[in-house]
Amino acid sequence: MDAAHVVFAPFLGIVWCFQRLFIKAPSGRQRLNVLAALNAISHELFTVENLTYITSETVCELLRVLARTHQGLPITIILDNARYQRCALVQAISQE
Repeated sequence: MDAAHVVFAPFLGIVWCFQRLFIKAPSGRQRLNVLAALNAISHELFTVENLTYITSETVCELLRVLARTHQGLPITIILDNARYQRCALVQAISQE
């Protein structure tokens, strides 16, 4: 399980042209946050997305999705030790 944060803005690498090139882009730092878990055997991807922040509630939402799709089966999840993954709320729901 890990999170990715995609910024809504174009990023140009090396662009060479005879004319100036203008690209319209949204202002601000709005981004898409994706929390995902990958099944190592079936390669099935489970995601939860939002436009705000990844929080412990987001982690709990993904854990509920995983629990619904794998009812009655033990699940091993590898986390990256982010603060929102270690809180009491996430630990309580992972014991259910």
